[in-house]
Amino acid sequence: MASAVAVTVSKAVSGQIVGCPAGLKVSAQAVCLYSKQAAAAVRPAVRGALGSLVLGDWKTSGQASSLLVRAGAGGPLGAYVLLSPVAAQETLLVVDAASAPAASAKPAAPAGVVKGQPYLLGRDLTGVVNVVSLGGGKFRLNVAGETALTVTAGQKTAVRAGGNVELPLTPVTDGKNLIFPVAGLRALGCTVSDNAGGLTIACGPDSVGVKPIVF
Repeated sequence: MASAVAVTVSKAVSGQIVGCPAGLKVSAQAVCLYSKQAAAAVRPAVRGALGSLVLGDWKTSGQASSLLVRAGAGGPLGAYVLLSPVAAQETLLVVDAASAPAASAKPAAPAGVVKGQPYLLGRDLTGVVNVVSLGGGKFRLNVAGETALTVTAGQKTAVRAGGNVELPLTPVTDGKNLIFPVAGLRALGCTVSDNAGGLTIACGPDSVGVKPIVF
């Protein structure tokens, strides 16, 4: 699967096969490509070439970006493409096999959730929001470069730097996990957009793809 995707990607960006960096944790099937194009040009070219095989959109963390690829049209996850700029007009791409993670169990609807509204578990935000349990139903949410927001399960009013922030919906907990309303992410300076697999949450320069829980 990875080799077939690599052929398509290579044609799309005029890529040259190179040895994968020694420190890169990839499988024996991985193919590394070098392209004399800027990352901004490579991303749409790769996505367009893979067409319906693409699962969602590019996810960016720092300078690196990743794209999930189906094993076949409408099929399960089969590979991923990792992109990292080497210079202004040079990009390294890694194509490797991937498998879909086991589906997480949907938690029972706790008291306080609004039916039909999308929520996320605190751990779903890993990579964009640091969620720390403070005990007593309180959680601190921190986005890099932003002032931390402290929320309390069952209360719409959150606290930031001594001031109050009103959330559109009430965060709740199942006794262990923070269950945070997607609508409340704007209070953290994050943006939310739809993608083929669910939602893309972008906070500052980082973004992550998530599948929300709708009770």
